[in-house]
Amino acid sequence: MSRHLFPADLLETQIAWYVVYGQLAGASSAYGAAAHRRRLLQLSSRIAGHPYWLSPAGTPAARVALKEAARELAGVGGGAGGAWRGSPR
Repeated sequence: MSRHLFPADLLETQIAWYVVYGQLAGASSAYGAAAHRRRLLQLSSRIAGHPYWLSPAGTPAARVALKEAARELAGVGGGAGGAWRGSPR
């Protein structure tokens, strides 16, 4: 378990990022892909601009821990030995 305690909205947004990224990977139409890319940009902006990162807890290690926790909760794999090869936001 992570020693970092993330705000629920931040963790949920990071989970949503991984879910949408997976949907983008499986999108068959140009419209679907464009919509997923727009959503990823919105989610990325929310994650990067979250006030948590301005607190003393918002360290680079916390960013990695957030991504790892979100990947696990989203069920997309990852970790040191995982198969995740996506762009971690």
